[in-house]
This record gives sequence, C-alpha cells and structure tokens, in this order.
Amino acid sequence: MRLMISTTSMVPIYEQIINAIRAQIISGELKKGDILPSVRSLSKDLKISALTVKKAYDCLEEEGLAETVHGKGTYITAENSALLEEEQRVEIEKDLEKLITKARQFGFSKEELQELFELVSEDF
Repeated sequence: MRLMISTTSMVPIYEQIINAIRAQIISGELKKGDILPSVRSLSKDLKISALTVKKAYDCLEEEGLAETVHGKGTYITAENSALLEEEQRVEIEKDLEKLITKARQFGFSKEELQELFELVSEDF
C-alpha cells in the first residue's frame, strides 16, 4: 500500500492518511480483510509520529472502515457499499457542479446542457 502525504498541505496529516485509505477502498485497491501497515511501520515509512497514524486508524474505525485486532493489526472492514456509493456520488456531484458552472460561463442554457449530456451519454 502506497500513501502520499504532503507536509506543506493545509490538510492535517492524519486526515491525508484517512483520505488516501478511503480513496483506495473506493477504488477497490483495498478490500475487506486487507491488513493495513502497522502503526510503527507506517509512521517510519512516512517519517511521522506514530500518534498521527494511530489517530488516523482510530478515525477509520469510527467511520466503520477499519477494525484493529490487538496483537494482530488493523484490517479493512469496509464492504459498506452504501458508504462507498455515497462517496462516489459526492465526487460525481462536485464534478457536475464544476461542469455546470463552466457551461454557464460559456452561455449554455439548461436545455442546451441537458441536450449535450444526453448526446454524450448515448455511448454508455
């Protein structure tokens, strides 16, 4: 499992870890039953505090995405398709909002945009 974090980002490191793991669950890279790196291992790899990794893992547990079995590790528990579908829906909505904003800037009417959407989506 590869995680990329930015120490210059305004997003706290533990949130970056959560977001990266959540994204890997949504994409299917991480599946139910997969084990996450140990807190010590991940903190060493990312050169960050073990407490930061622990906080991220605790938050993943609170969200129902992971479960820690003491002495064995932290496992992905998310087969929560409703949660994953909602995450995907939110991402699509954001992209559509950007598209609508751009279409308005170009002077497209709602009807023209709907017509264009139907034309493009015919291939689906």
